[in-house]
Amino acid sequence: MAVALPAVYDAFDLPRTELAARALRYAEEAEPAVIFRHSVRSYLFARALADHEGMKPGADFDDELVFLGCVLHDLGLSQPGNGDQRFEVDGADLAARFLREQGTDEHSVTVVWDAIALHTSEGIASRKGPEIALAHAGISVDVLGRGRERLPEGFADRVHTAFPRADLAYAITDVIVRQMLDNPAKAGPLSFPGQLLRRHLPAGTLPDWYDLIEGAGWGDRPTTGLPGPAVVRGAG
Repeated sequence: MAVALPAVYDAFDLPRTELAARALRYAEEAEPAVIFRHSVRSYLFARALADHEGMKPGADFDDELVFLGCVLHDLGLSQPGNGDQRFEVDGADLAARFLREQGTDEHSVTVVWDAIALHTSEGIASRKGPEIALAHAGISVDVLGRGRERLPEGFADRVHTAFPRADLAYAITDVIVRQMLDNPAKAGPLSFPGQLLRRHLPAGTLPDWYDLIEGAGWGDRPTTGLPGPAVVRGAG
């Protein structure tokens, strides 16, 4: 069933199913505005990248699932999604619960869960199904600018006019870090969130890989003469 969306969406080809509209409203109500707009931009960029690659919705990928994976991908940074796991998994679990409440089939729930849980997993998400890979690609364009050269001329400007960035990359990083400062259990030392948190703690507070293997209890010792830590120019 086609669903009316706010006028700002009229210039873009968003899915207009009842489920898509409900997901859009759910994310908008749950998330800070800067994160919600990022989620919508991520979908628009994902679709543009699909067009660039000659991928056709309905034939090469399920457009509604790409939309759901993008629009719901940062629910873990919302108040209702802020649990005790890394934010990607908290968000995936909340999205799955929402979709099941809407009567969504389990295959679709699994695809969206994977898209959300893996959206920061470089080198993994891109090797999964097309919906997961496209969601990851669209999110990466919006945060890191990766692949922006494949967008149509002027498209990013139109998207940013409709859905302003408001310093998204730094704003979203601050939200992630604040969650972990409040609850360090959300920051596994080898995870992407842990990488962010480490920069905001005194040196040595959060163990790195070498700290973990040294403390494993097996008595393993270094086997090769690899170079030591790089000297930071200008340090000291």
